[in-house]
Amino acid sequence: MSKMKLSEFNFDLPEELIAKYPSENRDESRLMVVHKDTGEIEHKLFKDIIDYFDEGDVMVMNNTRVFPARMYGNKEKTGAKIEVFLLRELNRESLLWDVLVDPARKIRIGNKLYFGEDDSLVAEVIDNTTSRGRTLRFLFDGPYEDFKAKITELGETPLPKYIKRDVEPSDEERYQTIFAKEEGAVAAPTAGLHFSRQLLKRLELKGIEFSEITLHVGLGTFRPVEVEDLTKHKMDSEQAIITEKASEIVNTAKRAKRKVCAVGTTSMRTIETAVTTDGYLKPYEGWTNKFIFPPYEFSIANCLITNFHTPLSTLLMMISAFCGHDLMKKTYEEALKEKYRFYSYGDAMLII
Repeated sequence: MSKMKLSEFNFDLPEELIAKYPSENRDESRLMVVHKDTGEIEHKLFKDIIDYFDEGDVMVMNNTRVFPARMYGNKEKTGAKIEVFLLRELNRESLLWDVLVDPARKIRIGNKLYFGEDDSLVAEVIDNTTSRGRTLRFLFDGPYEDFKAKITELGETPLPKYIKRDVEPSDEERYQTIFAKEEGAVAAPTAGLHFSRQLLKRLELKGIEFSEITLHVGLGTFRPVEVEDLTKHKMDSEQAIITEKASEIVNTAKRAKRKVCAVGTTSMRTIETAVTTDGYLKPYEGWTNKFIFPPYEFSIANCLITNFHTPLSTLLMMISAFCGHDLMKKTYEEALKEKYRFYSYGDAMLII
């Protein structure tokens, strides 16, 4: 197979197909079911997914929890409004954080930023990391728990910029999976947003197992690929954790030749990061910058639940690697024709 180029992942996505809001009920978004071997495409509702799984099959879920990463502060002296997007905590003791600032040109080392009506939280810029990236030290007296509570109070749900509207109170719940536990993501693992409590219960009763892994999704997920030669694109590193228990659940199903379904591209990237030489999943704690694009041999999962992705995205490249480039193009043509909703709050696809 020849090397694939960036331009092969381009298509016209009408603005109105980018979902601004989630479906009223989590499990009633639409579901396109794609059969890898026959190329057959079915149109269902997400809750119909239960019909494609049997006892002993496994779903690998990313249990990361999104924190309210977007904050608005004011620059000392000028009072200019600055958006601060918290990317990751660098040091808990000294309250150092990697952030993005906007507008960046106004923010220099030594500047202080004030947050909250009463300026109850202050941060000092101590380093530049990238054009928009800065390292901030928060100046806060008191226990760490109080600091985190303060950030939670002042921050807002970090809806992706593609969703062109203001954040609303309902986003706090809806831009979070119902199985979110481990705080650390700045973007939701969106394939998981379609699961309702009722659906999880029904899957459990049918004997489907859940393997919970953690990948703290960073903004690199949305970073556009700017090189025509895909081998030259670098993914940002994200923190990943696979427990002994999670890998055992997956390996038991794999040995029994059951379905192992990655719920989302984040789960897929995580499990493909920790593969033993004989193709099983091993426990892992560390960082991953794995970028999956065609051609690629998948080791662990044999099916995938995912949303509909934007043109030129690394997520679309993974889908192409998983189901084949021609079939991916066919499914996306179908999705555009049938007006499926795209992106984080959009509809879902099951590739089996």
